[in-house]
Amino acid sequence: MIPLPLQPKVIEKKDNRAIFEIAGLYPGYGVTIGNSLRRVLLSSLEGAAVTQVKIKGVQHEFSTIPGVIEDVITILLNIKQLRFKLHTEEPQQATLKVKGQKAVKGANFALPSQVDLMNQDVHVATLTAPTANLEIEILIEKGLGYEPVETRKKGKLEIGTIAVDAIFTPVRKVSYRVESMRVGERTDFDRLILELETDGTTTPEGALSQASEILVRHFSLLSEVFKEVPSLVKASVVKEKVKRTKKVQKHAEKKKKKKTK
Repeated sequence: MIPLPLQPKVIEKKDNRAIFEIAGLYPGYGVTIGNSLRRVLLSSLEGAAVTQVKIKGVQHEFSTIPGVIEDVITILLNIKQLRFKLHTEEPQQATLKVKGQKAVKGANFALPSQVDLMNQDVHVATLTAPTANLEIEILIEKGLGYEPVETRKKGKLEIGTIAVDAIFTPVRKVSYRVESMRVGERTDFDRLILELETDGTTTPEGALSQASEILVRHFSLLSEVFKEVPSLVKASVVKEKVKRTKKVQKHAEKKKKKKTK
């Protein structure tokens, strides 16, 4: 039986970034596990993101706003950098209303009680005139991984509402490398080093745990479905042997009858 690796451990931790080590992996399992975890971390973890934006006086993303330095496309890109933590399954709306000469940040959004903004210092726009006015409504939803507008199935949007690509995944960066290590007399065992950074809505440990659970659930399903296959195969083999034995016995009896005649 293939031996299990040593207990995974955190070898470095700073803010939302951590480096994990899984030592004593059977040869080849470093890449197998590392690649599987990386793919799940990037594509399958749930998070919250802005999916729609409505700016007062703006009809489309190629517009400009009087008294605002940034064009609408730049404002949308800035809004997409906002990282939210949603404490409900229902979509939530947040609003921003500012006037006068000032720099607008994520902290200027009025949020419902079920929503937390993790990076409030993100720059949204710069108002340069005393008469400048900026009003924005955003829709925050839960989802998985990355979802471009083209793949989103939604009804017809209101005039002035702009759908945006959504980055739901809480993982900002994940990479891994595999090193050789000695286990007993063998020197070809694997050591997996996994580096993971999140957006602050979850910890690196939490993200790794979620990804592992997703993989375990999928493999457990396969294991449960096909668990009885070996016994079924064994039963069919036994049945076939019994059939052959009966045929041999019948053939022997026929020969015996012929001899007695």
